[in-house]
Amino acid sequence: MTRDDRRKPNTGRQEPPRYPRRSPALDAIERGGGVSWGGGERRRQAARRNPLRSARYAADESISGVDFNVVSARKLPPLRPTSKTPAIQAAAVAPELSEEEASRLSELEMRLPRVAGKIDSWLLIIVLLLSCIGVVMVYSASSFLAARYEGDAAYYFQRELIWLALGLVALLVTMRIDYRVWRRYSLIGMIVVLPLLIIVLKFGTSVYGASRWIALGSFFSFQPSELTKLVLALYIADWLARKGKQVGTFLYGLAPFVILVGFILGLVLLENDLGTAIIIAGLATVMFFTAGANIVQFLLAMVCGSSIFVLEAFRGYRYFRLLGFLDPFKSVTGFNLQLYQGLLALGSGGWFGLGLGASREKTGYLPFPFSDSIFPIIGEELGFVMCAIIVILYLFLAFRGFRLARRSRDLYGALLATGITTWLVLQAMINIGANTGSIPYTGVPLPFISFGGSSLVVSLAGVGVLLNISRYIQEPATPTLSRQTIGLRKKRVGAGYITNQ
Repeated sequence: MTRDDRRKPNTGRQEPPRYPRRSPALDAIERGGGVSWGGGERRRQAARRNPLRSARYAADESISGVDFNVVSARKLPPLRPTSKTPAIQAAAVAPELSEEEASRLSELEMRLPRVAGKIDSWLLIIVLLLSCIGVVMVYSASSFLAARYEGDAAYYFQRELIWLALGLVALLVTMRIDYRVWRRYSLIGMIVVLPLLIIVLKFGTSVYGASRWIALGSFFSFQPSELTKLVLALYIADWLARKGKQVGTFLYGLAPFVILVGFILGLVLLENDLGTAIIIAGLATVMFFTAGANIVQFLLAMVCGSSIFVLEAFRGYRYFRLLGFLDPFKSVTGFNLQLYQGLLALGSGGWFGLGLGASREKTGYLPFPFSDSIFPIIGEELGFVMCAIIVILYLFLAFRGFRLARRSRDLYGALLATGITTWLVLQAMINIGANTGSIPYTGVPLPFISFGGSSLVVSLAGVGVLLNISRYIQEPATPTLSRQTIGLRKKRVGAGYITNQ
């Protein structure tokens, strides 16, 4: 008995034998032999007993030498039970969660901090180009009337610069704030907006039969219906994301949606603002359809909503606008004056226009030459080419916006990007379509181009939200059609652990 053995108390337990702290693999290498792991037959028997271990072995053998910095996790196909991969394997990899667990997980993911990436630079460039075109054209289209009635040719131009600066500040702020934060304040926004829509009916300033503005002094006026577009998009995205599968039901999906949107549309229609009501209905409808609405109920609601708009279109001055749409050259000095003069401006511009500042229609012939009717002035001064460029920019904006919605990491971000993009593009389509005689005339500003403080600031704030969504989208590690990725995919397919793509 050694000295160490005498020091240890006798507990009656037998200690396990001590093994040398030496790797058998290193001993085998030093002896010059290879490392044996049991032979091929033993591995085949183990594979038949445990298919999970079989899949692991196949993966270990096939991915040797693969650079994982190149492979994107999004390109790996989902593991589904097949004849070669039993159902227990898929269940072990992706266990199903209950609805309560899924909602808790989604709420937890919304609260966790995330690392922001780069913004969509193309979307920012498009908006800045449209805003620059708008500033230049507002000065050109308003100079004559501003000099005549205000005594300063740059009066409206200076105000537009102020609104543009405020809009860029709003864009920078919303671009830096995580879009998930707006979920907490969307209900508060609706509580603020709804009373404003009621207040404007009683105390609002009425211009040309429409009561849309709340005047705060002689310089500042605010249009609550413009803010309603952004706030409603934020609220509906949160509401639909929380509903989940209940969106497809009538009691919990369609009925409350119709009540909410119908109430807001009723307030906007009381302001005699049919154009804004169409935009709000359009963005809400597209978001509801994207969230997974029941197609039969959705079509029924569309028919009912369209019938209401048709009835509104045959009331008051809107009936004469329908007559003007059917015959643009009838009553050219009466109810059809704006459309007729706008068509003259577009036709006289030709391919390249008369030159910047050389418009004749802006000298009193065309009503609202720097707000609702600024597109015909662009056609007259800069021609068909510039009008086509502007249309292409809006189409590109639609592409980038819906691309963000498709690549968003969560349902809320996808719905929010869909709503904001639909609002901006639909408003541009209505303005351009009305000024070209493609649809019945209705007065809405051209986004980022027409003169108007509320529209410009709110639109730029909405673009800021889109840019923030673009900082958290899912991007592949390498282009899908790159040679490196295609070659690596062929190796993986040949290794036998990718069956379907």
